[in-house]
Amino acid sequence: MGVRKDLDARGLNCPLPILKAKKALAELESGEVLRIVATDTGSVRDFQAFAKQTGNALLAHTIINGEFTFWLRRK
Repeated sequence: MGVRKDLDARGLNCPLPILKAKKALAELESGEVLRIVATDTGSVRDFQAFAKQTGNALLAHTIINGEFTFWLRRK
C-alpha cells in the first residue's frame, strides 16, 4: 500500500484527528493513501464512521502499544 502522506494525530482528541485527516485528504489526488497515527481511544469508531460518510476507503487499521494507525484511500 503506497502511502502518499502521513498525519501524526497523537495526543489529539476527537474531533481533531478527523478534522486534520479531512484536510490532509483534500490535498491528495483520488486513489492516494493517507496514513494517520492517533492515540484517541475513540478513533477506531470515528474513522470507520468518517470513511462510511465520506466515501473514502478505510483500507486497514492497527493498534500497537496504544497507538492506532489507519490507512485511508481518497475516493
